[in-house]
Amino acid sequence: MLQSLRSASARHFMLARGGLCSALCGLNTPKTQQRFYASPSERKKFYQNVSISQGESGFEINLDRRKLKTPQGKLFSVPTEALALAVATEWDCQRDTIKLYTMHLTTLCNTALDNPTLRNKDHLIRAALKFLETDTICYRVEEPPRLVELQKSEWDPVIEWAEKRYNVVIGSSTSIMGPNIPNETKEVFSRHLASYNSWMLLGIEFIISQLKSLILAMGLVDRSLSVEKAVLLSRLEEEFQIQHWGNVEWAHEYDLQELQARTAAGTLFVHLCSERSTIKHKLLQD
Repeated sequence: MLQSLRSASARHFMLARGGLCSALCGLNTPKTQQRFYASPSERKKFYQNVSISQGESGFEINLDRRKLKTPQGKLFSVPTEALALAVATEWDCQRDTIKLYTMHLTTLCNTALDNPTLRNKDHLIRAALKFLETDTICYRVEEPPRLVELQKSEWDPVIEWAEKRYNVVIGSSTSIMGPNIPNETKEVFSRHLASYNSWMLLGIEFIISQLKSLILAMGLVDRSLSVEKAVLLSRLEEEFQIQHWGNVEWAHEYDLQELQARTAAGTLFVHLCSERSTIKHKLLQD
């Protein structure tokens, strides 16, 4: 099952390397994120086949002969065929039980469709911009020297990329107050974020909330960073401490994989929301 889907849509799932498989099939954890739908408990799988079809408002997910619905009972309909295929893959990956907390793309789509917190584009843009003044890679330590040098060598190139890409001044600071971001920089990012639709902005905010960094999130959206690299950069100080003090058995690796899965899902969601190409094979069956 789903062999035809994977062949038809493989190119879509390669646009953010390092974690997309886990983004689609998820990790077994019930963690939730504020402003996004909470993950319901597991339930027994009630369907055998998954397919997609095109309706009046977009692309729909079919579980056997049933139309997928949102938590508020709305028809689950997404704007692009590529996104529908990715969501359908999440549902097809479920085995004896449906573990919705592993289905990050489905959760993002449900949030976009139901909009439980009644937020518009302006709300999403303001929420994203708040992270600019507290961006992870703009905060620097003064010691130890090895970490100072590591932050400089790993984070400075990303800030330089963003400053050149958006023609802005960002900088960094060792002050607890963080860097002084010019108003002109905030205005540029505000205008840039306004160029995305509400679905894409939701995905961007989700990425930012994982990495605690607007700059890293935009690097992923712009395809200048891989998921693996962006996650590593967001955890630079933690990884430094792990190398110095050692790894807590299974816990650190678990957190890393979970962060990669969520970040990959958010990145994939943004990219597939902008995908306008058509994929011929809609049935997710051999």
